Amino acid sequence: MSEFSESRRKFNEPASNIMQNPSISCNRQCSTPEIDESACIHPMAAIIGDVTIGPKVMVSPYACIRADEGTPFLIDEMSNVQDGVVIHALEAADQQGNPIEERLVEYEGNKYAVYVGKRVSLAHQSQVHGPAYIGDDTFIAMQSLVFNARVGKGCVLEPKSGVIGVSIPDGRYVPAGVVITDQKSADSLPEIYDGYPYINTNKAVVKVNIDLAEGYMRE
Repeated sequence: MSEFSESRRKFNEPASNIMQNPSISCNRQCSTPEIDESACIHPMAAIIGDVTIGPKVMVSPYACIRADEGTPFLIDEMSNVQDGVVIHALEAADQQGNPIEERLVEYEGNKYAVYVGKRVSLAHQSQVHGPAYIGDDTFIAMQSLVFNARVGKGCVLEPKSGVIGVSIPDGRYVPAGVVITDQKSADSLPEIYDGYPYINTNKAVVKVNIDLAEGYMRE
């Protein structure tokens, strides 16, 4: 059996790229990722610490999901984390173990350093740095950045855009190359409209990545 075939065969088995975080001053709890059996984690991706990966999630080569400083993370069902994506977070507890509330986001009564919703696409080389919340059905395009921000449902961040320290309302888009750093600009972002070029992009990307996850897991 070739080395490539062997790595594919082992997708759903314990691997050195999925590991417990170390105990450090701001995060003394050592946690191992919890990954749904239907999720596909490429052996060249890294998942570390208190990370929950939901059903039918696809994590592609060279993605890094590292919950060793800020924690926990949740990547919800049917989302995809593409090649070269980095997900990390600022420390979310002080050295006495007390939560730093402004560095946590809330979903269904639980607190996270990073929450990625359902059917979200994190495209190639995008970065999500907590505290961060990304709502359902949102598309984060290539080389875009979400840092200390909340992105609503059904949004699009076009390539090389960024949102820092703001809350993006549902159904808005950030034009390519634009970085939003104040709430007035965030509130003024254009709404996604009929005929918007990327109106159906996320739906198509989610579908193909679910197909890829299922296909790789069959091998």
